[in-house]
Amino acid sequence: MDWQVEYYKKENGDIPVLDFLLSLETKIRAKAFNEIELLEKHGTELKEPYVKPVKGEQYKGLFELRIKFASDISRIFYFTYRQKTFVLLHGFTKKTDKTPQRELQRALRYKEDYERRCDNE
Repeated sequence: MDWQVEYYKKENGDIPVLDFLLSLETKIRAKAFNEIELLEKHGTELKEPYVKPVKGEQYKGLFELRIKFASDISRIFYFTYRQKTFVLLHGFTKKTDKTPQRELQRALRYKEDYERRCDNE
């Protein structure tokens, strides 16, 4: 059975990862959606170069979907929620070798917000 992919939605209704995907150039957007489909199909069996866990104890459970097209590199942060569900948090275009701290912190905030609101339903 395939995995499910959900997009994190802020309390104000914004969906950060969808906004990011729609901001991409057509070809890299198509590649990103293709890799999201691979994630749905293969789940936790999907490995590098497509996915990679985020390093650091404070980021435990956070992963990045790695999208590369020509010289463009993008990342989408996600985590596993309950059984067979991935929650895509947000994405960014990578400009340096090191992932910016603010992007990691944003992913963590979104993850905590999602879990808090879903656990209270």
